[in-house]
Amino acid sequence: MSITLNDQDRPELQKIIQEMADSGFVGVRLRVQDERGVWVGTAGVAELGQSAEPPVNGHVRIGSVTKTFTATLVLRLVAEGKIGLDTPADDYLPEFGLDRRITVRMLLQHTSGIFNFTGDYYPEYVPGIVWSGQAWVNDRFKTYQPEELVRLALTKPARFEPGTDWSYANTNYVLARLLIEKVTGRTYAEEMHRLILGPLALTGTVAPTTQTDLPEPHAHAYYRYEENGQEKTADVTRQNPSWISSGGDMISTPQDLHTFISALVGGKLLPTGLLAEMCTPESKVGYGLGVFVQETEGGGTVITHNGGHGGHAGLMYSTPDGGTTLTAAINYIDDADLSMGEAFQKATQRLVNEVFGNGRTESAQ
Repeated sequence: MSITLNDQDRPELQKIIQEMADSGFVGVRLRVQDERGVWVGTAGVAELGQSAEPPVNGHVRIGSVTKTFTATLVLRLVAEGKIGLDTPADDYLPEFGLDRRITVRMLLQHTSGIFNFTGDYYPEYVPGIVWSGQAWVNDRFKTYQPEELVRLALTKPARFEPGTDWSYANTNYVLARLLIEKVTGRTYAEEMHRLILGPLALTGTVAPTTQTDLPEPHAHAYYRYEENGQEKTADVTRQNPSWISSGGDMISTPQDLHTFISALVGGKLLPTGLLAEMCTPESKVGYGLGVFVQETEGGGTVITHNGGHGGHAGLMYSTPDGGTTLTAAINYIDDADLSMGEAFQKATQRLVNEVFGNGRTESAQ
């Protein structure tokens, strides 16, 4: 189903998301806004075994899109003079004994070298907390404290000397959360509402910390695992996201993600200088401060962060001026083998090429 908020239909977009549903995704809700207007489409179902379509602007766990919100919150506090971007993180969080060379900027850019508490995949897998398989399904309502996650990570050797390389680590963003709470004296969720969610009226967005339920409406998410030699599929829509904390715990909607990213790149949340620093990528993988800066097929640029885990995923893309955005909520059947990973990447690339390709972002640079 598609809803076109102007006179243009977008059958090419509907075709892509329908093919996503046909390939195994449970439900897809896509929102595109550009010079042609706003287009919203859905494909698949809201719940396995049922016929109802996914809610057009339903809630979804956005995974690591959370990092862009968290980084923006830290930078808002930098603008308020409460945090120094190049100050050692140890100055704010001395209880962890962090390497004094690790700055706040390195946390946001994943250049700290700190171990990732959800596991280090390179050069060979080193386990962190349990976040997949039957054990996770059975224990998915457990509460982890942010300090617990950080201390687990710090028992592992650093990946590299601070500032000398890049390695994605959820630990960096849990430290950012604790930093926010330390300098403000308020919770991460309270500060998120004060500085971002409230001013932008993002009523569909939540920083849940330990909250297990999603607000209505929402599609369902699933996890496939093996028990006693038999394959089972569990509905994991309800779960306690404290295992990922501020590295990926937030809930949002495609509409709210559009409002957030367009406001962010449009200069409504950060001073010009800090926004420029946020969108200046390090050279290895093109990661700025909580965002990826990527080139498109047509030679343009998009500011983006995606995220997914436990059968939920969020997409968020924008041209640098906010004139064109692509946001989406996706639900699927996750598993320990990440079998949907390749399909997810291919489908995402097709959407980006369709919306931002062929030089469409050149005028926005």
